[in-house]
Amino acid sequence: MLELQAEARTSSTLDREIEAKLKLLNKPAVKSIKSEDGDIIDCVNIYKQPAFDHPALKNHTIKPIPSFLLDNEPSSVRGTRTPNASSEVFQLWQKSGSCPKDTVPIRRIQKKDLLRASSLERFGRKPKAYSTNKKNLNSTNLSVIDDFVNLQNRSEVHLSTFGFNFIGASANINIWNPLVEKKGDFTTAQIYLKASNGDFFESIEAGWMVHPELYGDFNSRLFAAWTRDSYHTTGCFDLTCKGFVQVASSTALGATVGPYSSPFNQQYEINIGIFLDDDGNWWLNIKNGTVIGYWPAEILGNLKHSAVIVQWGGQVYSDKMKNNPPHTSTQMGSGDSASSRFGFACYISNVRIKDYSKSLKYPKYVTTHTDEPYCYNLFNDEEHGKDPVFYFGGPGRNPPYCP
Repeated sequence: MLELQAEARTSSTLDREIEAKLKLLNKPAVKSIKSEDGDIIDCVNIYKQPAFDHPALKNHTIKPIPSFLLDNEPSSVRGTRTPNASSEVFQLWQKSGSCPKDTVPIRRIQKKDLLRASSLERFGRKPKAYSTNKKNLNSTNLSVIDDFVNLQNRSEVHLSTFGFNFIGASANINIWNPLVEKKGDFTTAQIYLKASNGDFFESIEAGWMVHPELYGDFNSRLFAAWTRDSYHTTGCFDLTCKGFVQVASSTALGATVGPYSSPFNQQYEINIGIFLDDDGNWWLNIKNGTVIGYWPAEILGNLKHSAVIVQWGGQVYSDKMKNNPPHTSTQMGSGDSASSRFGFACYISNVRIKDYSKSLKYPKYVTTHTDEPYCYNLFNDEEHGKDPVFYFGGPGRNPPYCP
């Protein structure tokens, strides 16, 4: 961590590097809002946001919201399986104020955030992804051969569909607040859209996660992420690097989202949708109508044309997993087994894809996978005439099954 790095250099040098990084990350605020959870939300002029530091976006003009998102097309075409869930979720900072028109809310990065990071250079980025089973890839390392790739230091549980022309995906994701064992671990519930798989995948992602190293607490937070090269040199979470263009003045990426679901009590869920427009930009919206912003075509590779893989599920990152005991006790989902089902296990419902038929529909073919079935498991609950509900998660370390 940076505290240890400070021993190898003068504190004044480290302070200068941190101040320079903070100046790069934080843009001048028109207004600032102090949230109850300790966050500071800066309302930044929409054209001063970090995206416009990207060389490819220097002359970028913010795109109008696509008409198909404004039409707020319904995401459910069959009977619901979660009648007792509430979508009345909010972000904690919204209780303390709102941002003016033509500004976007951005979570301020503070010195303490950078001091928690493993390095200044990789602040806000997902750890690099390396697959440990190359047999799943063909000779180009780009095409999908199997339905999963085993990634180092990551345990994944997901429902997947494969194809060539996905131009959108959505789902309702049940919100919980799982335990994270240590600062370097994180846990997510999310949607991925990918071009290729393995060591060289391109991905855009969104959902909720608990990430104490990045955010400094154990709250569940709304996040978005992207990469063109398996997180090696491109992309990041939220707006911690240049790339994602935000248009919403009401929602902040990286901010606490809730309320949380709990056993025997009300269940809460948030609708997440990611859709491609005609110009190659991928739009992120929540709650079936709140448009957050978009990943512009200029920063994308093959994804600017379509996605070939869509995944819904969870991921735990830790250096204590996959034959490196003791296994992390960082939880996924609710922390309960998928077999516990509604009210106890985390679920994803109203799973939808969009292809060039332009309609939202349940995928024709799906497959499921868990890296560590004794630590984190799944159950795709199917009932005739109703949407399947995908349950997933688990406690992590759970001797003797997950030692």
